[in-house]
Amino acid sequence: MAAVTNRALWKGFPVWRANSSAQTSRWTALAVLCAGQLMVVLDGTVVSVALPSIQHGLGFSSAGLAWVVNAYLVPFGGLLLLAGRLGDLIGRKRVFITGLGVFTAASLLCGLSQGPAMLLASRFLQGIGGAVTTAVTLGMVVGLFPEPKERARAIGVYSFVQSAGGSLGLLAGGALTQAIGWHWIFFVNIPIGVVAVLAAARVLMPERGVGLGKGTDAVGALLVTAALMLGVYTIVETAGHGWASAHTLGFGAAALALLLAFVVRQAKAAHPLLPLRVLRSRSASGAMGIQALMVAGMFSFQFLCVLYLQKVLGFDEMHTGLGIFPVAVAIGALSLTLAPKLIARFGPRAVLLPGLALIAAGLAALGRVPAGGSYVVDVLPALLPLGTGFGLAMPALATLAMSAATPEDSGIASGMFNTMQQIGAAFGLAVLSTLANARTDALLSHGASAPSALTGGYQLAFRIGAGLVAVSLLLAAALLRSPAPAQRRAAVEEMPLAEHTAQPAGTGQRKS
Repeated sequence: MAAVTNRALWKGFPVWRANSSAQTSRWTALAVLCAGQLMVVLDGTVVSVALPSIQHGLGFSSAGLAWVVNAYLVPFGGLLLLAGRLGDLIGRKRVFITGLGVFTAASLLCGLSQGPAMLLASRFLQGIGGAVTTAVTLGMVVGLFPEPKERARAIGVYSFVQSAGGSLGLLAGGALTQAIGWHWIFFVNIPIGVVAVLAAARVLMPERGVGLGKGTDAVGALLVTAALMLGVYTIVETAGHGWASAHTLGFGAAALALLLAFVVRQAKAAHPLLPLRVLRSRSASGAMGIQALMVAGMFSFQFLCVLYLQKVLGFDEMHTGLGIFPVAVAIGALSLTLAPKLIARFGPRAVLLPGLALIAAGLAALGRVPAGGSYVVDVLPALLPLGTGFGLAMPALATLAMSAATPEDSGIASGMFNTMQQIGAAFGLAVLSTLANARTDALLSHGASAPSALTGGYQLAFRIGAGLVAVSLLLAAALLRSPAPAQRRAAVEEMPLAEHTAQPAGTGQRKS
């Protein structure tokens, strides 16, 4: 049975005993993992709200200001895969704590920055710490909760942090920037990071990893890191150079060549950094590709809806955060409660499809917002299906992406899942913002007012975002499969009671 096989794969690895004390410890460990992950996710959007204040305080040029975001995105997107594999090799706990420490120290440097150069260097270091932390988190969650129902609940909590953290960051960024200044969007990470590092050292189970000898492919590591960093850099720089420029085409071709060389290397290496067996599961690899499309579409909401609220409806930072907050509430209500139960009963595919449909519907509704619109009438009715859909889709995608992961590969699978998310986000933001700006310029040239021109650009981006999510829905319906509910229940019910929780290292074997 699928559930028995998956549980057997995790035998001999550091998981938890089935008593009340250990149960509490597992959920405490999940809380620590999610606290560290939330700190990283918040940073992705908390900075966006504070950009005008940062520009005024440090004297950034308009072009240079974009690199406050990009200096974080480039190392973050480029190092996820390598960091995930390092977690498999040397132990995910060690990698997680190292990443948190680097992120916390870099946050202090960001808050102390007195000029653009120092802030950009600190943001780059912050991106490294964020990548190292994020890459192994999902793999550790899967290892903590081998039983299907509990795993669904745990992944729901993780997905809430991943999905709603961006919306919470907008609210937190607006509040901190308006109340005490932009420096505090970084300083607030320090006490959280210190507590999370100490708690992780105490609560998380130690792991040896499978050993560097089983994956020390230095050439492969160099190739994939260079390819991903160069690819993310190329995408985020399209705003300044254009998609058809020599800069974009040249660097894009170089990134693709490096990625192809990495794949060839992995097929031939004795100890590959990315074992190609990880990609053989259609559900797992399909979920990662579908996630990239979904996130690319959702980024038309994440950033352009903020711009619509501020530039067209005249919201300030605080009210913008409050305006987006219903999305976080809807994501939490679904991913923390209903989605895990639905996934356990009906399977992740059955939950994913309506989730994607709701996201597409919400984006399509945003594609109709007028220049003289009302938040309650025009925006809020679109945000609710967006949050509901994302609250269903993210836990389902995470479950599918990790469905074929073994203990030896869970770090790399987790890193790949997050890598696809970052690539989708960078691509979606670059494409949709470019199209929105082009549409706005065209409308202005034809005599439209500034609010009407801006709204026309945002409408186009929202509609294209809805189209991207619709494509991901079609792919999910065609490519993904999940076992029938009766099969999943039988797989769990046929196991002895002791088998419902994976055993600690070295304690017995399941009888044939």
